[in-house]
Amino acid sequence: MDLQLSNKTVFISGSTSGIGFCVAKIFLQEKAIVYINGRTEQSVTKAIERLQINFPNGNINGIAADFSDVESIERLIQQLPTIDILINNVGIYAAKSFFDTTDEDWSHHMDVNVMSGVRLSRHFLPKMLAKNWGRILFVSSECATLVPADLIAYSTTKAAILAVSRGLAQLTKGTGVIVNTVIPGSTKTEGAEEFLSNLAKKENKTIPQVEADFFKEIRTSSLLQRFASVEEIANTIVYFSSPIAAATNGAAIKLDGGSMGGIL
Repeated sequence: MDLQLSNKTVFISGSTSGIGFCVAKIFLQEKAIVYINGRTEQSVTKAIERLQINFPNGNINGIAADFSDVESIERLIQQLPTIDILINNVGIYAAKSFFDTTDEDWSHHMDVNVMSGVRLSRHFLPKMLAKNWGRILFVSSECATLVPADLIAYSTTKAAILAVSRGLAQLTKGTGVIVNTVIPGSTKTEGAEEFLSNLAKKENKTIPQVEADFFKEIRTSSLLQRFASVEEIANTIVYFSSPIAAATNGAAIKLDGGSMGGIL
């Protein structure tokens, strides 16, 4: 299927690894003009080099920015061209007791996970509305409703993203601009693979055993009963960024493997 993304310009925050990196790859397959982002120049350079191996003729660009630093974000915005598609993917998390989570921890989560998308959208949404076309996608998490006890700050930010996204969608009524949120479930990113590997060593089990135990004992509500691949998540993100997904606006799109339950 042709997603009609050729020569569309896309910026993906937090895209030097994990879901964001895979999203960049798929956009390049669709011949989009891609701007990736990481916290350091080194991480951005390495990610571009990896992408260039498979896409030697791809239009690949990268800009480093620390989304906990307002000045860094302002510099990023100044360097970006007019974009057609904004993927608000950057996110942090720290497994920590609620009682040990400091005000600084809460502020850091809010700045990176929520305000990054707020600040970028505040800049780019008016430009999209002016030309009557654009896509903004936020990346939330199943934790927005499952709320693990050691991820309360993270879960709170992922729930806040849903409200921001829906509110911005209200501003696009009757235009060619759409704003949606995707809600991934447990996904086998590099971080998840490291977590499983460390846990397997600690418990003297194989990685498949640890993964099976995770869904048997922790993520019991999952219908998929396995980690989604980054490709499964990224493919859906790119689809909802495309012109052919024009009928979906203001939606929270579950990619959770059924873990969140409900009929909506």
